[in-house]
Amino acid sequence: MDNGYWIGAWITGILAFIASWIYAIACYGFFLGVGLGWIPALCIGYLAGLMWPLLAIGVVAVIILIFA
Repeated sequence: MDNGYWIGAWITGILAFIASWIYAIACYGFFLGVGLGWIPALCIGYLAGLMWPLLAIGVVAVIILIFA
């Protein structure tokens, strides 16, 4: 795969990791969210990074539906 795919994968994966870790902190409190929330956040970030073209298409479709 070319470098463009991996650049998008890194950006999407990092954003998904941060968002899901913040969600874990909000749902389970500071100690469990920070202490153990990074584990599922890492899995979510990795999978979202691999599927970033599908996520990008979905975001564009939602934006079109909202503003159309």
